[in-house]
Amino acid sequence: MPEKEVVERARKDAREGKAPSTQAGEFVHEEIEHVKEGKHGARSTKQAIAIGLSKARRAGVKLPAPKEGAASKRTRKQAQRDYAKGQTSPGRKPSAKRSRATENALKREGRGAASHEALSRQAKTSATKRGSASRKNAARKAVRTKGHAGLRSAGRKAARTRRGR
Repeated sequence: MPEKEVVERARKDAREGKAPSTQAGEFVHEEIEHVKEGKHGARSTKQAIAIGLSKARRAGVKLPAPKEGAASKRTRKQAQRDYAKGQTSPGRKPSAKRSRATENALKREGRGAASHEALSRQAKTSATKRGSASRKNAARKAVRTKGHAGLRSAGRKAARTRRGR
């Protein structure tokens, strides 16, 4: 069950007209934080992200299931179920026994999935999959929405990175 503040942040993003993936990012961030805090673990960063996306869909974020070929049939089916659950009115309270079992299984997993190295590796691999044109467009959009102070700090960071620090 996602925390109230997370749901509220996602709703705020929706009100501001941000993309469903941005709204879902709030849930993914929460999941990564849970792993960092030691609330539970994850086998990989991808698993932590998947849990966050599932929570987002169940909370009503209009994030459709991945397209055919982008994920396995099983994953797509589960995502469709989560999405459908989130789009209908709230039904029963989740089974306590089942929630506890899931939590206990996740507690046995490692915490390395939320380390700086693992998160950096995940970001790099997903960025390379997107292609240069897509990354360039994202950077252009960031420039439009950052504002003066944001641009300045981003430029300084880029210069630092190029210097090799």
